[in-house]
Amino acid sequence: MTEKEFLDRYTLQLNPQQLEAVQTVEGPVLLLAVPGSGKTTVLVNRLGYMIYCKGIVPENILTLTYTVAATKDMAARFNHIFGEELSDRLEFRTINGICAKIIAYYGRMIGKTSFELCSDEKYTGQLLTNIYLNVEKDYPTESDIKGLRTLITYCKNMYLSADEIKKLGKDNDLDLYRIYELYNNQLKSQSMMDYDDQMIYAYKILKGSPVTLKHFQEVYKYICVDEAQDTSKIQHMIISLLAGAAGNLFMVGDEDQSIYGFRAAYPDALLNFEKEHTGAKVLIMDKNYRSNAKIVEAADIFIQHNKERHPKHICATKQSASEINLVTIPREAQYSYLMKVAENPLTKTAVLYRDSESVLPLVDLLERNNVPYNIKSADLTFFSNRVVLDIMNMLKFAFVPMDAEIFMKIYFKFQAYIKKTDAIEMCNLAEINHSGILDAAEEVGMNPHVLGNCRSLRTHFKNMANENPYKAINRIENFMGYGDYLGANNIDTNKIFILKQLAKQEKDIPGFLNRLSDLRMILMEKENTTSTKFILSTIHSSKGLEYDSVILMDVLNGVFPNKVLRQHTKATAQEKKDFEEERRIFYVGMTRAKDKLTIFKYKDRPSAFIKELSNSKPIDEDIVESKPVHTYSASQATSYLQRMKKSGK
Repeated sequence: MTEKEFLDRYTLQLNPQQLEAVQTVEGPVLLLAVPGSGKTTVLVNRLGYMIYCKGIVPENILTLTYTVAATKDMAARFNHIFGEELSDRLEFRTINGICAKIIAYYGRMIGKTSFELCSDEKYTGQLLTNIYLNVEKDYPTESDIKGLRTLITYCKNMYLSADEIKKLGKDNDLDLYRIYELYNNQLKSQSMMDYDDQMIYAYKILKGSPVTLKHFQEVYKYICVDEAQDTSKIQHMIISLLAGAAGNLFMVGDEDQSIYGFRAAYPDALLNFEKEHTGAKVLIMDKNYRSNAKIVEAADIFIQHNKERHPKHICATKQSASEINLVTIPREAQYSYLMKVAENPLTKTAVLYRDSESVLPLVDLLERNNVPYNIKSADLTFFSNRVVLDIMNMLKFAFVPMDAEIFMKIYFKFQAYIKKTDAIEMCNLAEINHSGILDAAEEVGMNPHVLGNCRSLRTHFKNMANENPYKAINRIENFMGYGDYLGANNIDTNKIFILKQLAKQEKDIPGFLNRLSDLRMILMEKENTTSTKFILSTIHSSKGLEYDSVILMDVLNGVFPNKVLRQHTKATAQEKKDFEEERRIFYVGMTRAKDKLTIFKYKDRPSAFIKELSNSKPIDEDIVESKPVHTYSASQATSYLQRMKKSGK
């Protein structure tokens, strides 16, 4: 097939930027592809062009994607266009997949069996639990273990030194280095490795064995990398070794869409591409085929606030439609508003949020009212978070004031200044006297001020037992010292806000505690259906997807972004880097919308991101006046939706 025949047959639908990317085959090439610019179409057609027009043997091409699902999708798309025979000869792999191949090859070469890959999360979870208990002298929650897994993955993917791991541990108030070493040593003693070890071992093999490196460089003369902005530092190091400084490396990504910093995504590799690869070319696909021009215009102006990025713009191809709409609403009222939207969505509508906990009060309302919805990647760690467990224990203690196990978990979190020795003595006396533990404070020779604190706590707990859960949680936070404890330990109160919204739906504390357990089970067992038009998702889980209408919720300082730079000039480099990632997350959320984008704005809570949007371009704003949540709901939302329909939005 001649080049003209190929282009006429397969690429007539491509624009000049896409066609240039398809035809640029030799040497290191970085393709910066903005949201909705058709990067997968380009990747697949480029593979066909390499084979048909450049005579490259399919077996010499390695295509790396971020997930197993992405490898299957790309292989299927190539197969659909170019047929099964060629598709079977191409290699689509994840980074871990190619690392496994490198390790196996080296093992055969030296006559040793490689370590077994440990894919059993229950095993590693129990291993981490035992290590955490040994090091931190405290039993970890499910949330603690998830956080620990994330930190260990970060350490390995960023290829951190011992000193860097120790600093990271200090920042997280954890003896991370000791935990990290014990975890790795335990795996090694069992001749096992985890997925992150796989990459470290493969990198060390390529660095230390020129024979192995040469073998894989000769096999994979052309390397294509999808979603390069999500690739970690160690992964980029492996790719660079395989490709060589001036090799045929094609990386597709967009640093503006790098949102996985917690998993060690390394957008610096895109920013430094020209420095690290001799003779590199940088191509740009800046045309967005997804969103209406108003959304694209706002998203482009917004992302320009970031400094660590290539100079580029996102350009619209669709016509202008509705403006971005700000709905000014009390934060407490957003859930009933969204429930009304969910009752009759005319198009595919997604509610997107920064953190999974944001949507729990909405899930609760939808379930109570039997309104259908789908939820992507529900995260259950909220229910085992230490703040949530603290509140639950405090609520329980109101009904079991003699429970020593609960008391020893919470006594020091009221800022009552009770010594541990006194707390233990109170528990012992209460058991002897068959009394409440706080009653036993009268018999302990403690400071009069501390005794007064104990008496005050005892009164609070007695009153709490007869209160509704919302009032009880408010009492714990604002009158029993727990809010001060969170402030002193720099712990945000957003989880308490979420608990309060859930508590409003229950009449008593036992019912509330049962509802939390039910919600956890509902989310664990939730089955999605393809016919449902109302979707709930974190922005991270929505990446790569698109929806007719998008609603961004909880866009407020302290939640999204989770931290605000008060003085940019005094912020550390890491703080600036973190804030830019928060801005990228918001940008990704905006660009999921095809036709309509709605953002909630809260009167009493400022938002740095909404301020940036509002300052840069006119935005429609609809104000929903503050009313009690139980009387809000249908009327306000219906009124607004009717106005939107009449205006054609």
